[in-house]
Formats: sequence, structure tokens, C-alpha cells
Amino acid sequence: MSDPLPPTELYASERAVVLVSCVLSFLGSGLLVGTHALWPELRTRPRQLLLYLSLADLLSALSYFYGVLQDFDGTTWDCVLQGAVSTFSNTSSFFWTMAVALYLYITIVRGSPTGTGLLCCFHVVSWGVPLGITVAAVALKKIGYDASNVSVGWCWVNLDAEDRVLWMLLTGKVWEILAYVTLPVLYVLIKKHINRAHAALSEYRPILSRAPAFPPRTSIADKKLILIPVIFIILRIWSTVRFILTLCNSPAVQNSVLVVLHGIGNTFQGGANCIMFVLCTRVVRTRLFSSICCCHYEELDWPLRRASSYWQRPEPDKDKDVPGPERTKPLLPST
Repeated sequence: MSDPLPPTELYASERAVVLVSCVLSFLGSGLLVGTHALWPELRTRPRQLLLYLSLADLLSALSYFYGVLQDFDGTTWDCVLQGAVSTFSNTSSFFWTMAVALYLYITIVRGSPTGTGLLCCFHVVSWGVPLGITVAAVALKKIGYDASNVSVGWCWVNLDAEDRVLWMLLTGKVWEILAYVTLPVLYVLIKKHINRAHAALSEYRPILSRAPAFPPRTSIADKKLILIPVIFIILRIWSTVRFILTLCNSPAVQNSVLVVLHGIGNTFQGGANCIMFVLCTRVVRTRLFSSICCCHYEELDWPLRRASSYWQRPEPDKDKDVPGPERTKPLLPST
């Protein structure tokens, strides 16, 4: 491989956009975790997988935020720490995204029951493999300053490593490329199965219209989880483009548009999942807005309750049969 390109200069506007994306992803992932913790009735298996994906995205957003804020210009101890955390969380996000797609394929297409064994397997692979890779990379001193040619201010694989391309693949790119191939295949198979099921249902619709309605086998959450791979590919493709341009030693890797798209794509996964599975999911959205409105209403209602209790004090007995202007004064609402 030829000598690496000169460092990519990050402008303040580019950093600001990526930092905002990190904050939105952190808030979105936190909201997904919060809804899972607050409302037990929403803790379905698909949303449980989404919880673990959100935890990985939350950690990733935090580490990327620190990296973009610092905009490292050399390998320091906090550069290595930030690079290790982002490598672990980012790779874990790849594995959990593929785990979600695999779960949908098994439950929807194969119709196989899923127990705790499959979930344990997901945990071992999605947390264990990234952790092992990250520990090995740190121990061999492969994590460090990368001149922002394959990142946007944060640290990843050290430019001084002779086998840096190999470690770029191991610490993210090989799993990212694998996801590009695996996720669309699983997604197409799931969509074909759903379409065949709809076609079979429409064929017998006159008969089924007289039969009692049964809930569909796949919930709305299951169907929306199909969109996770699509969101993943749209967001992550810019990172792969810059990686290929870096391998080709192309100056286009420093294009401002590509840099911003790369920064948003790597950091906004949690925000995109929040939009789809909180704001665009009616049940969760209704519960969330109801909770917010109730809290706000209680704050406004407290002084009204005190005023209502004042106006509703009983009058003395001597005046109970004597109507007067004060007796006909309307009461303030208490609810």
C-alpha cells in the first residue's frame, strides 16, 4: 500500500453538524431505552433486541461525540480509549443489526419458536466478538490516530501500523461489508414470504370475512424492524465509500460532503431507530405524549386546585337560604 494521504482538515461547520447528530442519536437511543424501562407491556422480544441495539448505539454516540469534540491530531491515551470504545460499540451495533434481521427471518419465514437459547447466542456473539477484537487491537497497539481519512475527528486504527488495512477490516469494515450482503438477502426473503402470505389471504378473503378475526402472526413491531437493515445501509454506506477511496489514495476522500455524510451516517443510527420505533409507532407515541401532557397538566393544575378549594369553601348556615351575587359566582374547574 502507498503512503497514506495527508490528514483531512475538519471545518467547524462539519464538526458542528456531526456533534448535533451525536446528540440526537444519544437522545434517541436514550428514549428507546427509557420507554423499554418505563412500560413493561411493551417489552416484546423484537423490542428487546432493539434495546440491545440502542445500548450499543448510545455508547457509540458518546464515544464519537468525544472524538469529534477533541478532533485528535495524534495518538494519546484518551485517543486510544475513545477509539477502543467506539470500535467495540460500533462493531457490536453491526452484530445486533444482523441479529435483528436473523430473528425476523427465523420467526416470520421459518416459523420456528425462539427461546432464551437464541437470545443467549445473540449476546455471546454480539458482545463477545467485538470485545475480543477490541482487546486484541488495544493490546497490540493498533488503535490510534487515523488523520480523519477513515473517520471524522475520532480515533480508530493507527496510521503507523504496517498492517493497518487488516485491522481496519477486523475492527469494523469486514463486518460492515458482511452486513451489506447478509441483510438485503434476509430482507428480500422476509418480504417475499409476507407477500405470499398476503396473496394467499386475499384468495380466501370471502371465506375469512365470515370467520372471526384473529390477530396477525407478525406484529407491527416485527414489520417495522425490517426497516432497520434499510436504515443501516443508507447510513453506513458513506463510511465504506471513504474507506475504499482511502485504499485507492484518492483525494476525493477529503470531500466535505462525503465527510459530513460519513459523520452523520456513523453517529445517527440511534436517532433513526428512535424516529421509526418511537415517534412513528402509534402505541409508543401515544403513551409518550400522554405521559408528557399529564406531567405538564399536573404542574398547571396544582394552582387551579388550590384556587378551586378556596372558592368551594362552605358558606355560613345563616346565608344558605339567602341567594346573593357571591352565591352564584362560577367555580373554577378542578380537573
